Amino acid sequence: ARKLGFSASRTMQVAQRLYEGVQIGGEQVGLITYMRTDGVQMAEEAYAAARSAIGRNYGKEYLPDGPRRYTSKAKNAQEAHEAVRPTDFDRKPGSLSLEPDMARLYELVWKRAVASQMEAASLERTTVEIPSADGKAVLRATGQVVKFDGFLTLYQEGKDDSDDEDGGRLPPIAQGDTPKLVDATHTQHFTEPPPRYSEASLVKKLEELGIGRPSTYASTLSTLIDRDYVKLEQKRFIPEDKGRLVTIFLEKFFARYVEYDFTASLEEKLDLVSDGKLAWKDFLRDFWTEFSGAIGATAELRVTNVIDALNEVLEPYLFPARVGEDGVAIEPRKCPTCGTGQLSLKLGKFGAFVGCSNYPDCRFTRPFGADKPGQTDIPPEGKVLGNNPDGIPVFLKSGRFGAYVQLGPDPVEKGEKPRRSSIPNGWSVPDLDLEQGLKLLSLPREVGKHPEDGEPILANLGRYGPYVQHIKTYANVPDVNELFEIGLNRAVTLIAEKRAGKGAGRGRTAIAPLKELGNHPDGEPINLFNGRFGPYIKHGTINANIPRGADP
Repeated sequence: ARKLGFSASRTMQVAQRLYEGVQIGGEQVGLITYMRTDGVQMAEEAYAAARSAIGRNYGKEYLPDGPRRYTSKAKNAQEAHEAVRPTDFDRKPGSLSLEPDMARLYELVWKRAVASQMEAASLERTTVEIPSADGKAVLRATGQVVKFDGFLTLYQEGKDDSDDEDGGRLPPIAQGDTPKLVDATHTQHFTEPPPRYSEASLVKKLEELGIGRPSTYASTLSTLIDRDYVKLEQKRFIPEDKGRLVTIFLEKFFARYVEYDFTASLEEKLDLVSDGKLAWKDFLRDFWTEFSGAIGATAELRVTNVIDALNEVLEPYLFPARVGEDGVAIEPRKCPTCGTGQLSLKLGKFGAFVGCSNYPDCRFTRPFGADKPGQTDIPPEGKVLGNNPDGIPVFLKSGRFGAYVQLGPDPVEKGEKPRRSSIPNGWSVPDLDLEQGLKLLSLPREVGKHPEDGEPILANLGRYGPYVQHIKTYANVPDVNELFEIGLNRAVTLIAEKRAGKGAGRGRTAIAPLKELGNHPDGEPINLFNGRFGPYIKHGTINANIPRGADP
């Protein structure tokens, strides 16, 4: 994750392909050893091969007196397999023709395995003090000077956070040297909370706690994301509202089963079962006796008991301290609509939300989560933004899933459903006006008929953002504002790229233009492309077809 930017699941998929091998000299050859292991030892022939490669490629000074042997620090380490290493150390990364992902991961495996058998680096911890010319100020730098690079010539371990000011590299320097000022910058540092886990740091923590195995780390992290317990932002895990609810519920009512040592002890007992030292029936009987008792203890709980417990723990998150315009603190749980009710977590058909205790007299609701600016300023009956061209009022309302716009008042008869549209991410709810509301209510919008089959292409806003749709093909649109002006040629191109597997995404390259025509007055380039339906000119998100018969 640190070195290559791969997720855990992607890493295991690529490693599996390296393990299965490629065609070399007419036969299938595996390139690395078994990867689902936390073993750190290598076979004796591997030690010899690694040392031979070091001597040939880097010289005798990089070769220690004997093989370096390591022991695992992880709890419950399963070391039936040797460490992940190349099957042949003479197959240097650059000598193989591999797919990009496979080549990058193989290079990492090869370098780590070889570096593990190289001579240690020699570093000198140094403090440098540089006084100003007038002697009134002293600048100090603390770091390390490399005397002999050793294994660092081949591999350096990465870090998620480069906040160790004492661990930086310093150039060789001697007392009395006069440094030359190249540039001067000043920065201000503030105390920050510990960073959230990345995939790499979370896997490392799981290893330290003895939770899981190399074969389960990838699926564990994928499950957290797939079930919306967390999301990845800038390669960090950020808790989602569902994850907060599930975690607090388990900690309150099933605390024993979410303790770190419970999973670790379970792993230890499973190891004893696999070794034949513990009868599996006895193991299951003991577990079920305890677990069924824990379930029985919660059987008498009422929903209100659960809600009260969740409110208590989540109060700082759901109801943060607020201050009024006059500077006086406002009761965080006081209903902003009726002024007498208390806000509380509620459970509905579509999940959790925050509502007023005076329901049904007061119908104030807002989505589950931290109070967002402008969300509580919307009255229960909605805020009128204005009227559409037919004279029908457009309302801005707040529901349990967030703010939305609605055409016309709430229906009197059940079954009737007015036209509605949610407010997209990035749009300011307090600043929303009638023009934006009408644009949202115009969706889904028919862009035109597809030139191949005459079926309509629709532009719409969905759960995962803006998109264009042709029959059962959905292609993402980069910007929600493009939905209201996207043309047929642009939409057809997005659909075609989606079907060809060339939609915008990580690791995919942009289509090269046939010719660069120059820059528009706004600074954006104007290029000539060859599309599926002929040549066209592109400027930003605007595509213009070249007339038939014209020479591009």
